[in-house]
Amino acid sequence: MKISKNLEHVLSGLSASFVIGVLAFLTLKTSSGIWLMFSFGATVFIVFVLYDLETAQPKNIFFGHLVSILVGIFFNEIIGFSFYSLGISVGVAVFLMAYFKIMHPPAASNPLVALFMDLSYDYIIFPVMTGTAVIILLSFVINKMILKRNYPKKWF
Repeated sequence: MKISKNLEHVLSGLSASFVIGVLAFLTLKTSSGIWLMFSFGATVFIVFVLYDLETAQPKNIFFGHLVSILVGIFFNEIIGFSFYSLGISVGVAVFLMAYFKIMHPPAASNPLVALFMDLSYDYIIFPVMTGTAVIILLSFVINKMILKRNYPKKWF
């Protein structure tokens, strides 16, 4: 059954709300750690509205966020917070995502998060790896089974 365009937009918004709500619940109501980061808001927009794009595919989501946060934490540990580390770290993250073909635009903000929040390497597991895994799993279930979309087009 084909979903009307207007209803599809409503369902996309509800789906994004649900996924962020799950990550917020896991962050606020469990003792396992942080599951949510700011760039995930833009990620759920992409997986529920622009789901056909290469940037919405699981490989790009997972590795785009991972590479970008690694760059940000590396700059934070080696150089520290400065105007040049902010600019250069984003540039390096963009370069690496493009070079490795794991482009995910929301992840380009991760170096800024790492530097502004003075993050260390433990942030890689919670929330980056765990949060992106939840987003990928829930976006697969919701897009494929509820919204009847062909998502993902490819996993890795």
